[in-house]
Amino acid sequence: MKAIRIRGSRPLSGTIRVGGAKNAALPILCATLLSDGASLLRNVPALRDIDTTAALLRFLGRDVIVAAPEVRVAPATRVARPEAPYELVRQMRASVLVLGPLVARYGRAKVSLPGGCAIGARPVDQHLMGLEALGAKITVEHGYVIAEAPRLRGAEIVFDMPTVTGTENLLMAAALARGRTTLVNCAREPEVVELAAVLNKMGAEVQGAGSSVIHVVGRDELDPFDHAIQSDRIEAGTFMAAIGAAGGDVLLEEAPLDDLEPVVAKLRQAGVEIEREGAHARVRRLGPIRAVDVTTAPHPGFPTDMQAQLMAMMTVATGRSVMVETIFENRFMHVPELVRMGADIETHHNTAIIQGVQRLSGAGVMATDLRASASLVIAGLIAEGETIVHRVYHLDRGYERIEEKLAGAGADVTRIDANGEEA
Repeated sequence: MKAIRIRGSRPLSGTIRVGGAKNAALPILCATLLSDGASLLRNVPALRDIDTTAALLRFLGRDVIVAAPEVRVAPATRVARPEAPYELVRQMRASVLVLGPLVARYGRAKVSLPGGCAIGARPVDQHLMGLEALGAKITVEHGYVIAEAPRLRGAEIVFDMPTVTGTENLLMAAALARGRTTLVNCAREPEVVELAAVLNKMGAEVQGAGSSVIHVVGRDELDPFDHAIQSDRIEAGTFMAAIGAAGGDVLLEEAPLDDLEPVVAKLRQAGVEIEREGAHARVRRLGPIRAVDVTTAPHPGFPTDMQAQLMAMMTVATGRSVMVETIFENRFMHVPELVRMGADIETHHNTAIIQGVQRLSGAGVMATDLRASASLVIAGLIAEGETIVHRVYHLDRGYERIEEKLAGAGADVTRIDANGEEA
């Protein structure tokens, strides 16, 4: 099994290019199910989750050609099979995003309950509640959700809490529903806004994306589309935290600063200089790291997907940091691994208290989920000696060639095989 080897204590310099946003590409790929035409996605990252989604679309009857940074979804050439099996869905929770498009397009969907990172309960009850409001009959049996409706119809749907995938699923379903749908208490993430823009390209009428209330006027049929995926704000934030932790001066190309305001604010508070240079961002950290407190929150608050990376940076900050995780109840699984490297961290339920130490020491560590793996890479960049991050298949779900990008900026980072040889 492959791993990442890091020899730390080197500042970063040079240029790193931010890739396309995985969390935008996945729902937009699922939106291709709403049309029988040929769609083209550009600036798509070469990631395991993209390959998994392509395999799922192929199972559902579409011809998909993945040649990153482009993905082509060809016109349907065979009868669709509106069923997403456990073998595919268990690999990635976002697979549940085919549920809304399938029932809206074909009148029936059978989708396995999802898997993905083990960072806590992420139920799909809000998805099912919304589809029922749109007129679908929902049953759950043998680990599968079965949704049936001859034609969905517009309705008002109030989410109990903001949910990104729930908002996206119901946006896609409403785009083919008869009449007008109003979604209340929506997720406001940039990826939701981008999906809405794609649905508008397809011929639906979506207004209000980015706010808590979204209105959708559905159509009888939708068109295919050509769309370039936005840059990945979490990848950009991860590199910012890595530069802040290791020190140095790096130009982040295509960094979406407007979508990163809460992350940028905390990094600046911690002593990281971040300046806009056209479509890029200059990121520097020359002085000491100052401790900052963080509470995660739905967008536009501090993203839960950046909590682990900032925590890794805070392990060597001057002072004490407090991090409160409000989104997922099991998202401190990286803490024991950071402690193995010499970090001083105590956890109490959803709160982590980090007392900055002078240095970390390299060690063998295990990645437990996607963002935890990124935090361990960052810790390895600042640790003395050698760090080996195992289970990097987690990392490959959300970061395209992260070791190559960091190495290009001066880090000593290499992918190795089970024998310790370069992979």
